[in-house]
Formats: sequence, structure tokens, C-alpha cells
Amino acid sequence: MTGKEVAYVNGAFLPIDQATISIEDRGFQFADGVYEVVSTYGGRPYAMAAHMERLQRSLHELRIDFDVSGLPAVVEQGIERAGFDEALVYIQITRGTAPRRHEFPERPPDPTVVMTVKQLQRPDPKLHETGVSVITTPDLRWKRCDIKSIALLPNILAKQLAHEAGAYEALLVDDGERVTEGSSTSSFRVAGGVVFTSPPGPHILPSITRGVLIDLIQKLGTELREEFSTVEQYRTADEVFLAGTTTEAMPVVRVDDKQIGDGTPGPVTRRIREAFVTSVRSR
Repeated sequence: MTGKEVAYVNGAFLPIDQATISIEDRGFQFADGVYEVVSTYGGRPYAMAAHMERLQRSLHELRIDFDVSGLPAVVEQGIERAGFDEALVYIQITRGTAPRRHEFPERPPDPTVVMTVKQLQRPDPKLHETGVSVITTPDLRWKRCDIKSIALLPNILAKQLAHEAGAYEALLVDDGERVTEGSSTSSFRVAGGVVFTSPPGPHILPSITRGVLIDLIQKLGTELREEFSTVEQYRTADEVFLAGTTTEAMPVVRVDDKQIGDGTPGPVTRRIREAFVTSVRSR
């Protein structure tokens, strides 16, 4: 199906090339806002309730007064208007437009609500068969990574380093040599049949796909431990994989210059990936 990209700005749908916001929007001036990215399977938005719950929490943490309960209907309408077989929906909410001052405006403006609907481009399916490489780089982000803030410059710089190295992703490493997560993904390692991933907290984003995979891992009867792993533990793991909205469950076969396992996607990762695909198809 041939579709068209559409935008939604403060209650109105319009062609994406006609969508504008004020130059004094606090999202533009200060990155004072939050966002969500929702993908579709079979043309239907996936895990919408979980995305809305996380978005509402992010808004609460930044003290932006906006009720997200009406957004699912807007998302559905946007997907229908765009007409793609599969769509990627970006939702951004900022504190709104006000004269540029660091403190909150005395009279809170109406939040700016923006949405775009574009053709979903998932990774080449071959990557799930061959696996991908990643690099490691220092985690330079702020101390509230649990908020899905639009302030993504450290993530962008890390992703660019990965791109320049010919890698799929960059794993972020804190001052204690512990891997937190990827620049735009959650990360997992497998050792001795046990799956490890960073514990929830302000150091990672509570990824929706991460949560789905954790649930599937437990249903498969595989032991899961939410605890930190060092860079060296990742480099010497039996298996490593990533999770994300478009990434889904992606096997990693090289971390920096270290081959993971035998250099092919491992059995635990393959089972988790198969369980995810099955769960999506059964919706």
C-alpha cells in the first residue's frame, strides 16, 4: 500500500511539510519535553497502553500538565490517514511556547503536542540471522535516563560513533565500567544459560520492548537477573542481544574487537526472538 507522511500539531492534522511550531517553543529552546515512538504490527499500534503509561509518567516527572488519555484515538486516526502497511508514530509533548527564560513560565502555556506518522522501516531481516556488531563508549547522559526526554544529544553522539565504526549500536558504559544500555536500545547478555540485563532505575529507560522480552524470557523458563554487567562480562558473554521498538530482539556477535560465542546468534537469543515474533503474530 502506498501511503503519505502526515503530521499532527495541537489538534490539527496536516501534510508533514506544512507542520510548524513557534520558535519560542520550550522544546526547541530547552529540550523541555518528552516523547514516545510507537510501531505497528499488521497495521495496529503495538503495546499502546504501555507507551501511554510511560509517556504520562515522563510528563509527570517534568511537571508538564497534560492528560494522554485522548492520544490513542489520535494515533489511530493518524495511522489511518497515512495509509502505510506498517507505520512508525512519533509523539512529542513539550511544555509549550513562552518567552525564553530558564524557569517555568509563571502562567503555564498550553503544552505543544506534535505527532508524525511515517513508513516503518525495520532492520534488514538478514541481521537477525547474521547478528550485528556493537562498540562501547562512555555514558555521558544526564542522571534521569528513566525519563524519555527529547534531550538526546549524548545518545546521538554515541550513535554517530557506532555509525563511523561500521557498528549497529553503541553500548554505554558508566564510570564503574558497567554497561547501562545502548544509545537507542536496551541490552542483554547471556552467560551459562542465564540472561542478565541492567536493573530498572534512573540509569536506564524502562523500554517497552525490554519489558515484553523480560516477560517472555520468564515464560520460557529461562533464568533472568536484573543486575549490572561490566564491559568485560559483555565481551566474554556466551550471547549478547539488543531490544527496541524497531530493533525487536537483535543478536550481537561482536563487542568492540571481541567475537561473541562462535560469531553467530546463539540459541537463547534465537528462542527469545522466536517467542517475540510468535507473541506479535498472536495479537
